[in-house]
Amino acid sequence: MSYETITVERDGPLLTITLNRPERLNAMGPDMADELGGAFYDLGNARAVLITGAGKGFCSGADLAARGERSALQAKGGSHRALQNHYNPAVTQVLRAKVPVICAVNGPAAGVGCSLALAADFTIAGKSAYFLQAFVNIGLVPDGGSTWLLARAIGRARATRMMMLGEKIGAQQAEEWGLIYKAVDDDALMAEAKALAEKLANGPTVSYATMKRNIALAMDGTLSDVLLAEAEGQQIAGASADAMEGGMAFLQKRKAEFKGK
Repeated sequence: MSYETITVERDGPLLTITLNRPERLNAMGPDMADELGGAFYDLGNARAVLITGAGKGFCSGADLAARGERSALQAKGGSHRALQNHYNPAVTQVLRAKVPVICAVNGPAAGVGCSLALAADFTIAGKSAYFLQAFVNIGLVPDGGSTWLLARAIGRARATRMMMLGEKIGAQQAEEWGLIYKAVDDDALMAEAKALAEKLANGPTVSYATMKRNIALAMDGTLSDVLLAEAEGQQIAGASADAMEGGMAFLQKRKAEFKGK
């Protein structure tokens, strides 16, 4: 599949997606959202996905200058349709991916860009990066899953602060809050993100998928729901070739070589 607003690179079990509109700080129009969702729909044999942005920004939010986005906002109910038909499906694909997703945030992550970054399993940010919900400044409300993601990641008080005050939250503060996995020096960002992505891409893929499903359930489900899901997940993971390899490696006192099966 060919893309116009993103680039997709496959390197063995690792798929790297780069938002590629650096002249607009990778502002996301409906076309980029569709291409991002399409890339996740067709992961092929990828066992981990790394997302980053070209140039000096990760994603500055929805592209209000894009023709499709502008007309959507001008039309009655257009913003609702744009979210439901383009942005929300893209974020959902990231959240529901069966493989680990890593975001390397190399600059501003605003609006839906913030949603995208926080939808990943691991978010690593350069220390000059920041996270922003600026909707209040133009009389709108956070979207793209930001309300759900922020409230669960940092709690009601801090989520309210970000959304109602429209403050920039720097990478180091984001790490301290538990909003992201790690803040690193800018020049170390891609090396650290890729090393983590490669580690996950060579891990027990079936186990990761089950963990992701159970974590999502734990966010909203009951203890009994999670206990049952863990038991069922253990049955699935335990029947995998990777679990057998892991057990043999443990007994033989060697490093396991997982194949994602």
